[in-house]
Amino acid sequence: MKAERKDWSVILDQAARIMNSYDTGVTLRQLFYRLVAAGILPNTKSYYTTLSDRTAAARRLGTFPSFIDRTRSIHRPRTFESPNDARQWLSRIYRRDRTEGQSIRLYLGVEKNGLVEQLSSWFWDTGIPIIALGGYSSQTYVDEITEDIESDGRPAVLIYAGDLDPSGEDIERDFVERCGAFVESQRIALTVEQVEQYDLPPAMGKATDTRAAGFVRKYGSLIQVELDALEPPTLRALYQAAIDDYFDKSAFDEATERERTERDSLVD
Repeated sequence: MKAERKDWSVILDQAARIMNSYDTGVTLRQLFYRLVAAGILPNTKSYYTTLSDRTAAARRLGTFPSFIDRTRSIHRPRTFESPNDARQWLSRIYRRDRTEGQSIRLYLGVEKNGLVEQLSSWFWDTGIPIIALGGYSSQTYVDEITEDIESDGRPAVLIYAGDLDPSGEDIERDFVERCGAFVESQRIALTVEQVEQYDLPPAMGKATDTRAAGFVRKYGSLIQVELDALEPPTLRALYQAAIDDYFDKSAFDEATERERTERDSLVD
C-alpha cells in the first residue's frame, strides 16, 4: 500500500498525541519509530518521507507540534543589561561537579544524538556526563573522552543504549575498545529479550552490512530494531536501574549542598 493511501488525518492525530506525551522535545525519527512500534505505520523509507512531509505541512498550518532540531541554532554572544544582571545570571547557572565524592565516574552513552535531550531532562541534575556516539565515533571524539576519563582519575563505567542490529551492537564494542579507558561497559538496551518483552516490531536487517553474518550466527536471523521505538518511561527506567548500582546518594547530597552555599554567596 502506498503511503498516500493512508488516512493521514487520523495518523497525524495519533502522532500528535505521542509527541504530547513526552516531557521533552521529540525528533522526527523518534516519532516515526514510535508509530512503527504501535503498528500505525510500516517501517519503510516511503512512509518516513511522507510523515516528514505531512507533519511539515501541518506545522505550517499551526496544527502540529514542533520537532527538535539539534543540528541548527541561532549563534550570538551572551549580553547583559547591567553588572547586576550578569551576577544574577551567574548565580542561576553556577554549578559544582555534582559527581564529587562518587567512587565511580559514570558516563551515559547513547547511539543517537536525538536522544540526548531526553537523557538530559532525566539525568542532568546528577552531573553524570552524557555522550552520543552518533554511529562509529571519530578518533577525535574517542580521544576527547579518553582524556576526560584519564584526567578525572576515577574508574570509569559506560552505561549504553543503542539499536539492535549488526552495526548497532558493534558501535559500542568499537568505541569501548578504541577508548581503552572504561573498566566496564553495561549495555542496557536494546537486547533480543527486550524486543520480545516490549513487543517491538523488527525490520529486516541490511544484508550488505559486513557484520550481518556474525549477527545471524549469534541470533539466528538478521533483524533491525531501533532504540527510538522504546517508550521514554521504559528507557528512563533502564538507565536509572543501572545508575542506581553505582550512585552514592550521600556524596551527591554533600556536593549539591556545597553548590547551594556557594551560589548564594554570589548574590550576597
